[in-house]
Amino acid sequence: MMDDRSRPDAPAVRISDQDRDRTLAALATALAEGRLDPPEHATRAGAAVAARTATELAALTADLPAAKPTRAEQDRKDLAEWLAEWRYWLGGLVIMSGIWGVRCLRKGEFTYYWPVAPLGIWAVVLIAIAIWPGDRDADEEP
Repeated sequence: MMDDRSRPDAPAVRISDQDRDRTLAALATALAEGRLDPPEHATRAGAAVAARTATELAALTADLPAAKPTRAEQDRKDLAEWLAEWRYWLGGLVIMSGIWGVRCLRKGEFTYYWPVAPLGIWAVVLIAIAIWPGDRDADEEP
């Protein structure tokens, strides 16, 4: 079955108040940065309030650069990525421990727990990432 939105004569997607608020915030940021003059901002803000579809809203900010994430948003993103790396580490722990366990069962005795070396190095790298200053700190002005 064909998606209705892929047809040129299909109706556009309607927007919510939150969509309008995001667009108005982007326009206000552009005004504060000097990318828009006050009359143009007023015109675009009025059009944003009157907009009914996502296409109408997108046209109002198409020529503006994407907003940089705030420090808090970037910190949340960095934390989420760091925690995802720890989930990968945990997956490695499970796999390597399984391999070690099968090897011990085949030999009939407990042998040296070899996964400690790669897992330890990996954990040290992840901890260093958490405490070492990031590249974005060097780009920021004091």
